Amino acid sequence: QVQLVESGGGLVQAGGSLSLSCAAAGRTFRNYVMAWFRQAPGKEREFVALIGGNGGSTVYADSVKGRFSISRDNAKNTVYLPMNSLNPEDTAVYYCAASRFFSTSAARYDYWGRGTQVTVSS
Repeated sequence: QVQLVESGGGLVQAGGSLSLSCAAAGRTFRNYVMAWFRQAPGKEREFVALIGGNGGSTVYADSVKGRFSISRDNAKNTVYLPMNSLNPEDTAVYYCAASRFFSTSAARYDYWGRGTQVTVSS
């Protein structure tokens, strides 16, 4: 079992920055691929970024490449998502998720946090 708690969401103006964190409870954190997904009102949940268990491999959605950066600290059981150059299209609830699989598909993720709201005003 892995319990995930996101933090760091909020309201920011377009062009601004926010940094999300996800704290995991569980002794096997390093065994999991960690990812961020987001869901905007009326839209499907979409993949944002993922990072492998040792932090050496990352994948980003095209829409966030060059603006978002995923990282993890296995000693602290935490994954991070600094977000720069935010725009209104980034407005969504952001979810942290854990999986045994290196996958961008939400269906592959067994553990989810409750989400944190990110709102970008124009």
